[in-house]
Amino acid sequence: MRSSIILVAGILAAAAATAAAAAITSGPIMGPAKTISRPAFQGYYDGHKDTYLNTDVSSKPEAAMMHVNYSARLASIKGLPEIYLVEGKAAPGQLAVFGSEPGEKTYSPLWDETILTWKPGAKPIVLKSDTQINAVEKKGTLTERSAHVVLNCPIIKVG
Repeated sequence: MRSSIILVAGILAAAAATAAAAAITSGPIMGPAKTISRPAFQGYYDGHKDTYLNTDVSSKPEAAMMHVNYSARLASIKGLPEIYLVEGKAAPGQLAVFGSEPGEKTYSPLWDETILTWKPGAKPIVLKSDTQINAVEKKGTLTERSAHVVLNCPIIKVG
């Protein structure tokens, strides 16, 4: 009898522990976590640097060049914030410039790729915000065009 009570108590303790663990980890199960090594990049937003990952793009050539996933479906998504990329000559230290960041109403990990080009004779400066880009464009020394490419590059660290 005593061994039956101990066995039942053990089963009840195990069931309680399982229920407690399930309560702590409730929600969708994604499987066990793993750590991988992946390149991270920095880009500017309103004068400070944010860290981001580049995972998918709607352009096959860019996917091959960047060693990321190609996703044709991304190209159909409209109304995204812009990521500004300088093509051609650029000031030393130029990084991508984001039009939003996590915590803002307009933030999305998906970005509409916008290409910036300095006009001939213009002296490139480091661009660090979309407001600055707009001001330089008004001066007539910088042009912008849509690349018609959507990038999936979530910002993983602000500042």
